[in-house]
Amino acid sequence: MKKGLLVFILFMCILAVVPLFLRDPFLCHILIMIMMYATMSIGWNVIGGYAGQVSFGNAAFFGVGAYTTAILLVNYNVNPWLGMLAGCVLSVGLAVVVGYPCFRLRGHYFAIATIAVGEIMVVIFTNWDYVGAAVGIYMPIMEESFTNFEFHSSKIPYYYIILVMLLFAIAVSYAIEESRLGYYLRAIKDDPDGARSLGIDIQKYKMIAFSISAVLTSICGTFYGQYVLYIHPSSTMDLMMSIHLCIIALIGGIGKLFGPVVGAFVFIPLMELTRVYLGSEGQGIDMIIYSLLVIMIAIWWPQGLWALFSKGDK
Repeated sequence: MKKGLLVFILFMCILAVVPLFLRDPFLCHILIMIMMYATMSIGWNVIGGYAGQVSFGNAAFFGVGAYTTAILLVNYNVNPWLGMLAGCVLSVGLAVVVGYPCFRLRGHYFAIATIAVGEIMVVIFTNWDYVGAAVGIYMPIMEESFTNFEFHSSKIPYYYIILVMLLFAIAVSYAIEESRLGYYLRAIKDDPDGARSLGIDIQKYKMIAFSISAVLTSICGTFYGQYVLYIHPSSTMDLMMSIHLCIIALIGGIGKLFGPVVGAFVFIPLMELTRVYLGSEGQGIDMIIYSLLVIMIAIWWPQGLWALFSKGDK
């Protein structure tokens, strides 16, 4: 068994028992955010890391998941877990609608197109009264239970739910890496023309990767909505969220199985602590810190921080 995998398994075991000793709600919140962003960044890594299609619009899938669950719950009393499934379906539909024209573009043109799509979604939801417009949606306070996906006395149930989601995302990513799909995606990333000449349907496999990315991001949108019980366009579809997913993967290791997890454990505590201790006055300072971090990674560890844990591992 590879060294890197052993390190990761040990780390996951530690995460599983952390709540037994954790008494600070804020630290629990940070760990929840770390795992949520790690899950989303793994989703981004499927399309951005394996297929080489840099997307800056993945926050749209997060927003679709959050809003679908919220609207079905508030207006039609649909269980949040069913709302999560509905959000996944709609997110895949959005991925197909966006991917069909955008995958005809290459390089920075595709990235710019995804930025445009994300910003269009923000404008639509900010002005759409049915979804609460700029005011957003407040979730109803229901009885605390796993079925209702609401817990008021402790954050620990949310902790374990997002931990399971993270493990699910890692399992999906691992399955992709070890399957024909993974080889096809890497071939498309390295040499699209060569892959096409070998008979690989580039559009089809990019669409599959984008759809998987959409699902992994959408379930986090549902989780976030049930966690904070309030959503609005700026908190669920902001461009900076999409950029953060890219930065997290870059820090940990783009195209690496565990890279997004490592990146999230470095980036998210930094983001949360600067938000808490610097507040609105630190909006410029936090960006300086993020930029310096990315520059250092690019200079000293271009393969990402995961390379420090294992040479040649995934």
